[in-house]
Amino acid sequence: MRKTLLAAASIVSAVLITGVDAQKVDWRIFTEPFVSTAQAQDIDWQKVDDILGRKPAVGGDVRRYGFPRSDLAVTLDGVSIRPALALGGWVAFKPMQGGAMVMGDLVLLDSEINPVMAKMIANGLEITAVHNHLLRAKPETFYMHIGGHGDPVKLATAIHDALAESKTPLTVAAATAPPPAIDLDTAQLDQIIGVKGQANGGVYQFNVPRRDPITEDGMPLSPVGPMGVAIGINFQPTGGGKAAITGDFVLTSDEVNPVISALRSHGIDVSALHSHMLDEQPRLFFMHFWANDDAIQLAKGLRAALDKTASTKS
Repeated sequence: MRKTLLAAASIVSAVLITGVDAQKVDWRIFTEPFVSTAQAQDIDWQKVDDILGRKPAVGGDVRRYGFPRSDLAVTLDGVSIRPALALGGWVAFKPMQGGAMVMGDLVLLDSEINPVMAKMIANGLEITAVHNHLLRAKPETFYMHIGGHGDPVKLATAIHDALAESKTPLTVAAATAPPPAIDLDTAQLDQIIGVKGQANGGVYQFNVPRRDPITEDGMPLSPVGPMGVAIGINFQPTGGGKAAITGDFVLTSDEVNPVISALRSHGIDVSALHSHMLDEQPRLFFMHFWANDDAIQLAKGLRAALDKTASTKS
């Protein structure tokens, strides 16, 4: 920030002293860092919170609102899926010039897809993907990725009205009991995966960032975790040191098949491969996976797959 201010002062001084045509100066080199901050200060986030009926998790300048499908009782291979494992819909707002960018991943039943989609489109939001993440789950769930930019209050209203076409809970129920303990060796999992995990609703979650920056329509998608472009890995304990795992690898095209081979060679199913966005750079592919076995052995398989990617390791 200090360097940016000094650069700005130097350019202004040069313009004043030399008479350089201000129209020819690329003012973006010192104005862009202030856009996000300035826009964030102008936004009435309380209105957004009120419309969406919940408080966000805040990471950097991104506000991420969770819409877990706590109303659904989904099972897969005898495992009751917790919302934090694979049913955690969300939308994230990032300030930008002209308002905010919004991205999201909504969890829907098949009967809800087209009513929600119609409402999204009518209110100016984009649909960037619709697909499965899991196989053999009962009932089947699908995932609608959305995007848009503009007035964040209007975006929030559009999202709320669209979700009202589904049975997604639009009010946050008061917690009736503490979440179950994570009955796993989380310290060893942290060591194997290479980043620190976090407990959330009875699930142990990892976000592993990629080393390369990611943009959408030229806008940096950062922080990567809140914006949904970090590699996500979730462990739900199933007893006796076992865990059900799922999540998604964020991959460039050359990483796709090496990661498939690494997962399959460690007994981890690949359940989906697809895009989530339309205009991101670099072009990314998202690979979802599933297994229910010894947690430490599965972590080692996931680490072998992570080693095929340009991801970070603490």
